[in-house]
Amino acid sequence: MFRFASLGSGSKGNGTLVEAGGVRVLIDCGFGLKDAQARLARLGLEAGQLDAILVTHEHSDHAGGVARLARRCNTPVYGTHGTVRRMRNPENLTIRSFDADTCFEIGALRVTAFSVPHDAVQPCQFRFDWGGRSLGVLSDLGHVTPHVTDALRDLDALMLEFNHDPQMLRDGPYPPALRARVAGDWGHLSNAQAAALLGQLPHQRLQHLWLTHLSETNNTPDHALMSIEDALGAPHPLARCATQLAGFGWCEVVG
Repeated sequence: MFRFASLGSGSKGNGTLVEAGGVRVLIDCGFGLKDAQARLARLGLEAGQLDAILVTHEHSDHAGGVARLARRCNTPVYGTHGTVRRMRNPENLTIRSFDADTCFEIGALRVTAFSVPHDAVQPCQFRFDWGGRSLGVLSDLGHVTPHVTDALRDLDALMLEFNHDPQMLRDGPYPPALRARVAGDWGHLSNAQAAALLGQLPHQRLQHLWLTHLSETNNTPDHALMSIEDALGAPHPLARCATQLAGFGWCEVVG
């Protein structure tokens, strides 16, 4: 069985579960220990059942809870060389670092890490393949590169950042420097940028499409979904929005 779920998605904390071929991995943990354990329990898991924690980059909403959770159960932590160097409190952790653009296996699960343009030391995102099925996880990048587009071709499931509506960001409460950072080439994808990327990808195999990392201040689910309709000329029948509070439950990728 190949399935995935979200512990929560947004600027207050992120975490994604992937389970395939008897392997369970967590991508990022931006939650405190008790909160992370409660979110795992909601999905029927305990921290001790994780085989690995993969870290996309060192920002606190993605990595802030990794060390405590990993240390609790001696779970190995995977990240790029740059990311693991910047991790907080790495003492007594089993760390396995890798190059930003590489493939490796955790049990039967094939992991492809690919670099992204974001204002972190050596950030990456991930593609997972098992049993002829695939999941792409993409967030925290300021613009789309051909390298990113190539990594996300021929997917069965996709989690894609729709961070902000540009007008809401311009009119919102963020100070100018933070607005510039979010909207910049090393920040986060706008709805329009994400929808344009979606339009470049083949959809024939797609079973699940989750819109993630929506800003609670500078976006709404309606804005994000409408941007897809604007880009594609029609609503996408699979598009759903992950939330900060609940993420989303298990989704099975069938073969």
